[in-house]
Amino acid sequence: MALSFRASPAREPWPARPLTPPVALTIGGSDSGGGAGIQADLKTFAALQVHGCSAITCVTAQNTRGVERVDALLPEAVAAQVAAVLDDLPVAALKSGMLLNRSLIVATAGALAQLPAAVPRLIDPVMVSRAGAVLLEPEAVAAYVELLLPAADLLTPNIHEARLLSGLAVADATGMEAAVLALAALGPRAVLLKGGGLPGFQGVDLLWDGTELHWLRGAWVDTPHSHGSGCTLGAAITAELARGKGLLEAVGAAKTYVERSLRHALAIGGGQGPLCHWSQQLEPDDPPG
Repeated sequence: MALSFRASPAREPWPARPLTPPVALTIGGSDSGGGAGIQADLKTFAALQVHGCSAITCVTAQNTRGVERVDALLPEAVAAQVAAVLDDLPVAALKSGMLLNRSLIVATAGALAQLPAAVPRLIDPVMVSRAGAVLLEPEAVAAYVELLLPAADLLTPNIHEARLLSGLAVADATGMEAAVLALAALGPRAVLLKGGGLPGFQGVDLLWDGTELHWLRGAWVDTPHSHGSGCTLGAAITAELARGKGLLEAVGAAKTYVERSLRHALAIGGGQGPLCHWSQQLEPDDPPG
């Protein structure tokens, strides 16, 4: 059956109302399941009204049940992605995530060197999952310490990564404080140690802002669906920094965003579901209790 169209009276076009949002860049791995990595970062940027750009370092085959395969891109490909973004777009903050090997770390360090000094650089050292699985090649740890930690404005390790980088046994609040200061001595201007990997520290993080320590105690959301929570926290901090917030305010706002996204996490797939990155569009929550 043929379709026919009837001409309508001419109308004035809608006026264009272009926006100029802040721009953030994430360098990291692609999660085919959409829960973590580049996908989580870009969803978070969009939710916080920041235009997200990306440079993919690795392509993973994964879903809510786990990672089945990881393929690293050539470092030249990563450098080209970053160069293309920086050549055209005003990046206001940068985040790095999964880098896997020394070559990708070297390429990322070169990318960081291209940024103006005033652009915040958040380094999420994706080395060990919260469950303890190692996510990078052994020789890459030394490259992280040598090349990326001194370039970081904010380092955001979990408990396992703090142990690996600092060499300290982190088992309690005193250990967290010692690890944060040891990590700061390696070069980053600030360190946010995520405490969720320790019993009794769910929702509790420790921030060294370059001058003093801040214990940040947020809500603990009891959910099995937390895939991508670390990536999301780092991306939310990056977005808030791109929007011009100071470090402590940016971290606080990011924690609130993650808590709400966890409360409405997605029960999809047969394993650990991801956060709900559009939770801000839902009805307000009732307070706990």
